[in-house]
Amino acid sequence: MVAGCCGCCAPRYKRLVDSVFPRNPQDGLVKSNMEKLTFYVLSSPEKLDRVGEYLYQKVSRDIYRKRNGFTVIGVECMDQLLQACHSQTLNLFVESFLKMVQKLLESPDPNLQILATKSFVKFANIEEDTPSYHRRYDFFVSKFASMCHNNSSNDEFRNEIRKAGIQGLKSVVRKTVSDELVENIWETSHMEKIIPSLLFNMEHGRKTLVKDENDGVTEAQDEIDAPKLAENCMRDLVNKATFGHVRSIVKPVLHHFDAFELWVPNDFAVHTFRVIMFSIQSQYSYAVIETLMNHLEQHTHSSNAKIRTSMADVLAKIIDIAAGESVGPSVLEIVNAIVQHIQVSTKLDRVDGDEKSYRETLISALGEYVTHLPDYQKIEIMKFIMQKVPSRSDNCQSHRLLQNMLLKSLLMVGSKYRTTYLSTTFPIAFLQPLLTLSQDDDPEVRLLVQNILHTLIDRRQNREKLFTPTLKLENINREPSTRTDILFVKKNGAEIFSNMIASLEKNNNELRNMNAIYTTVALFTVELFCEDTLFDFVRLVLSFQDLAITSTVLSPAQKIHLHVIALCLFVLIAYCLPVLKEYSDKVIKARRDQAIHLMPPLKTRYEVYEPSQNIPDAALLSQDAIYTLLKQEGFEPTTVKSAAYTFPRHSWVDAHMQSSSTTDLNSISLEVDSGSSTPDGTKQKPNQTDMELTVESLKKILNEPSENRKAVESEKRKNLNESFKTAAFEDLVSKAAAKVCDCFIRLHKL
Repeated sequence: MVAGCCGCCAPRYKRLVDSVFPRNPQDGLVKSNMEKLTFYVLSSPEKLDRVGEYLYQKVSRDIYRKRNGFTVIGVECMDQLLQACHSQTLNLFVESFLKMVQKLLESPDPNLQILATKSFVKFANIEEDTPSYHRRYDFFVSKFASMCHNNSSNDEFRNEIRKAGIQGLKSVVRKTVSDELVENIWETSHMEKIIPSLLFNMEHGRKTLVKDENDGVTEAQDEIDAPKLAENCMRDLVNKATFGHVRSIVKPVLHHFDAFELWVPNDFAVHTFRVIMFSIQSQYSYAVIETLMNHLEQHTHSSNAKIRTSMADVLAKIIDIAAGESVGPSVLEIVNAIVQHIQVSTKLDRVDGDEKSYRETLISALGEYVTHLPDYQKIEIMKFIMQKVPSRSDNCQSHRLLQNMLLKSLLMVGSKYRTTYLSTTFPIAFLQPLLTLSQDDDPEVRLLVQNILHTLIDRRQNREKLFTPTLKLENINREPSTRTDILFVKKNGAEIFSNMIASLEKNNNELRNMNAIYTTVALFTVELFCEDTLFDFVRLVLSFQDLAITSTVLSPAQKIHLHVIALCLFVLIAYCLPVLKEYSDKVIKARRDQAIHLMPPLKTRYEVYEPSQNIPDAALLSQDAIYTLLKQEGFEPTTVKSAAYTFPRHSWVDAHMQSSSTTDLNSISLEVDSGSSTPDGTKQKPNQTDMELTVESLKKILNEPSENRKAVESEKRKNLNESFKTAAFEDLVSKAAAKVCDCFIRLHKL
């Protein structure tokens, strides 16, 4: 009531405000008078700011006098006016309202702080017609954040205060985040108060947090405690973030975990980041991964391996969520970042188990990431990783370790890839470096390469059945070879098989290396065997046997291994082509009777037998016998004229040059012009047109009249066309190969 005898002379809006307050605060708000006041401000909206200012003065006076009953009535009156009025002058009324809320929050009475928070929550739910350019919420962010850290000894009271603080922060976010004209809540000064306050409450109640498989959103309820309310608030905040604001949220999270040492153990960190990843807009999820990896990089030299391993484990457990939305450059950016972390780790002087665990965790993260990527991106990732693998000429320890770790990463990616066409899986830029590493001096590297090949070749899950050389072949899954598969063998078969032979000739091969090479060739046989590739695989098996007989660098045990592998592979060929089964059974019987040491399984030591001497002919695979059987069945080895096909042992660079050279018509023409080869295959002396390229010869060519050069070129083209029309295909191939070998000899001499 207006004091003194002048109450009747007070302005009407004051009299209406005074009338809503009862004489006894226990009676509550006078509803009939409240309706009159509401009608008045709706009819005269220009009076709304005066009403708000007068209410603020009354509430402030009641707070000072500690008349909490009247304070509650004044707050209720202001809340109802806010709900009823939506005019353009509401901004002026809101200023008075916010001053009243601030006054309540500054009060030491926690009940008034809770009352102020509830009133502010109601205000935040109101959609205003016009934006406010001058309104600021700095005080509210700071005050609500401090309430989130209340440490009262009374558990129930502490929980209520913390809940009020969280609700207040949530309301500030809701009020500001959707309006770009008001204060920017994403500023660092605000996020560094909001995020730690939410994390503090989430971490305090982490043992009672909901832990379903997908960390689903918890239903908002009035009775939930502070930790769950904080988690809901975090979800709501993250969901409203745009791309430019993602880092504003993630960086305070990372700093909070650093400051309070929450990485080890990392259960809460994993939960928090899963909350973030499942709440953020999917197209921005990779920005969280990028920020976390940048933070991990900052810890490379400053933190121990356990902390970095925990951070990498968090990365591994959330990175798959971002994979579905990663497109274009962002995919390789993430892969490149993981590879760089592995590279940096291999260069550190630390060799303890924690550092090894850190690298293994990074590889696991890479595997989780690529699992959800399409296959074409996995191929690009494998090519990218292969480019990062150090060459075998780099023999320092860090390079060896990096080579090993990157090949393990490659194996992890390959295990997530599903091969359809081998030609697509093995582009030349990926296949050639991989085959080069198959001849590395380190047996561990060679084993990793073979395992990568197993993973990518095995399209029909036969790997476990062909894991070691065996004569018992059951339930091998096969399908007819496609034209694409046949072309792959014709194009890359010689190069692949020559590298297999070169790998077998390494004298430091262990038993597991021998088994791995057998598995590789066996899988190639199962996947690619057909009438067109029959003789390619037969010649490869015979080459294994020849290597066992003629090698001077292999140990006796390794030679036995080669004989066993050759037999088991031939049995596999006979499994695919039953006409050879009778002959394979004959060789098996001869070995059981006369050379039992040449039978599987492979052993580490052979003490009784000397493998390179006194092997009966019946216990060896005979090319003549095999070819006779095949000819009887209508298979003609038209491209084979030597006793056994011996693959050239050279690097992949040489193989690539040879492959390119065989298609060079000019090189073929030079050999055709030089005359026919002798019957025994020796090369004729080149004629004058096959001259060496020297400075003098080039000068002579340049000084010749152009008419003469045209006539010579025309004659050469005519002879070339005639040769291709009349010469046998086998002769053309052999001449081209001989020409290439001659070129290599000349280059070697130079």
